[in-house]
Amino acid sequence: MEEESHKDGDVEHEFGAERYAAESMAADMDPWIIFDARRTPRSEFDSWLESNRPSRVSRFGNAESGLGPVGWIAVLGPNHGSVGGDVTGLQESWEKLLDSGRPVSFQTVKELALNHGVLAGKWLMHLDSGFKVDRAWECVAQATVDGKISSAKVSPYDPSTNERHVICVYNNNFTDEGEVIRLDSCIRASGVKCPLAYKPDVYTYLGIYRNNRWKLCPTIYESKFNLECVPRRSLIVNKVTNLEVT
Repeated sequence: MEEESHKDGDVEHEFGAERYAAESMAADMDPWIIFDARRTPRSEFDSWLESNRPSRVSRFGNAESGLGPVGWIAVLGPNHGSVGGDVTGLQESWEKLLDSGRPVSFQTVKELALNHGVLAGKWLMHLDSGFKVDRAWECVAQATVDGKISSAKVSPYDPSTNERHVICVYNNNFTDEGEVIRLDSCIRASGVKCPLAYKPDVYTYLGIYRNNRWKLCPTIYESKFNLECVPRRSLIVNKVTNLEVT
């Protein structure tokens, strides 16, 4: 799954970026369980949510029950629209960049993203299976159905590993810092208090994960909820500039 993290105190098994990219691609290609608020009555949401809690949906299905693999569980909000851009053109330009020998940096990747309109991004949170992920997903999914968030997805339970679930909450433009901060505020207002990290979709499409050969940090913002502030709020750091933005 995308940008997996590990529990404090666990022995961390580091894999190359190619491994993380392959796992993410495999999940994307498998069937998704989707609640589309643009087409499905709101009255059906609560029962859908209860039937598809991430801690109870198996990544690889159950042959005895006739259930196939599930890549992601997702909710599309009532105002959700496609913002994918020219991904094929982006990847072709990326290959040309690598062949040219030019240095790879956040700025060069950002330039490619702008040129091809691949501007979406997502706040990520990693949570243990069980109550924690189910509760956080309920908060985020509810906010999405209510139109406060465009779209969100969560990884199902993988019984073959000890990896945590990842929840991804999307916005349209990673280059608009104000938009990124507003999405964090919506997530916090839904009831989620855990640490968050923000990743542009362009990094996902180009296979920029942890331990990548260009030494790029795979996320560009981090958010920690400060319980000591009055009013309580997130402390967000831009990891490219190392400056606080809230």
